[in-house]
Amino acid sequence: MGHTRPLTVTDIPVVADLFQRIFRRSDDAPSPDFVDYLGQLYIEDDACAADLPSLVHVAEGGEISGFVGRHVLPMQLGGRPVRAALLSSIMVDERSGDPLAGAKILKTALNGPQDFSFSETASEVSMRMWKHLGGIALPSYSLDWIRVIRPAAFALENAGSRYPRLGLFKRFASHTDNLFQRRMSPDRLRWLGVSAKPLTKGGISIREIDHEAFADLFAMMTERFLLRPGWSHEEVLRVISKALEKPEFGHPAFCAVLNRVEEPVGGFFYHWRPQMTARIIQMLAAHGYEETVLDAAVAHAAMKGASAVRGRTQPFLMEAMLGKRIAFINSASSVLHCRDPHIRQAIQSGDSFLNGLAGEQWSRLIGGRFG
Repeated sequence: MGHTRPLTVTDIPVVADLFQRIFRRSDDAPSPDFVDYLGQLYIEDDACAADLPSLVHVAEGGEISGFVGRHVLPMQLGGRPVRAALLSSIMVDERSGDPLAGAKILKTALNGPQDFSFSETASEVSMRMWKHLGGIALPSYSLDWIRVIRPAAFALENAGSRYPRLGLFKRFASHTDNLFQRRMSPDRLRWLGVSAKPLTKGGISIREIDHEAFADLFAMMTERFLLRPGWSHEEVLRVISKALEKPEFGHPAFCAVLNRVEEPVGGFFYHWRPQMTARIIQMLAAHGYEETVLDAAVAHAAMKGASAVRGRTQPFLMEAMLGKRIAFINSASSVLHCRDPHIRQAIQSGDSFLNGLAGEQWSRLIGGRFG
C-alpha cells in the first residue's frame, strides 16, 4: 500500500497543503510565500543533501499522503567528524487509508547513511513511532522552561490568545507590573515576577553584541562538549542568519556575559517584544558559569520589558535551573535513533550540544510569519 521516495520540487505545493491541513488545521490554501519558503527549506537550503533528502509517502492511488523533512547536521565526536540527520515536520494524511504510512516513511528516514538521527519536535504519536523503530526519548532535552517576569502581562498574553478583546487591558497590566517590580528586591526570588533592576552580582556584566561576535562565542563555548556541531565560522553565521527573522517572537538580540575582567563566560541569543514572552534561541556558558548566564538572560529580558522568558532545556543548564522559580512544560520531545554506542553515550550523558541552533530553532516554521 504505497511507497516512499525523495521529495521533488513539484511536490512542494502538495506538501504545503498537507502542512496547512495537518499542523495549522486549516482548509485555506497555503500562501505563495509559505510555498516558496518550503521549497527553500527542504530543496534549496545548504543543509539539504542529495543522499539525505526529505521524503514523501505516495499512496496506492498516486497522491502524496505523508512527508518528513531531513537536513544534514555536521557534528564532531571528540574531533572525529560524524553526520546527523535532523528530522522535522513528520506528517501523514489520515484520509489516505494507510495506517502504516507514518511508520514506513520514518523507517526510511532513519535507515539512511547518517551516523544518527535526531528531532526536537516529536509529538506523542511520532515519539511512539521512533521508539518502535529503536529510538529513545531524551528527557533532559525535551522540556521548555519558563520564567515569569511580569505576571499581569504574562497572564494577559496567554488569555489574550483566546480572548483578543483582553488586549484592551494591556496598559493596566503594564502599570500593575511596574508597581510590583518597583517593590521587588533583586535578591528575593518569587514564582511570579522578576526585579527590573540591573544585574550587578559578582562583577558580572551583559554586553549586547552582533551576530558575528556571537558566532565566535558559539565556537568558544561549545568546545567543552564531546559531541558538538562541526560547523565552520561561516556555517555558524549562516545558521544564525536563518534564525534572525521570527516576527511572531519579536526583535533579535545577541548578548555576551562577561566576568569582572570582561572575559566572556557565556551568552544568549533571543527574540523579545515588550510585555510578551521572550524566546531564547540559544544559550551558551563556560563550565561553572551556567547559573550566571541563566540569571543574566532573565535580567536582560526583564530590562527589555518582556513578560517572561521561554527556552528549551539542555542538560548542561538543568542544575543551574534548580531553585530559580522556573516552570517546565513538555510541548514536544527530543528523540534519538543511533546505533553507535559512543555517540549514544555522549548524548545520554549530557556531554553533547544539541537543541537550539543545533536543532530546528533556526527554521522560520518556528516563529515565522507568512503572507
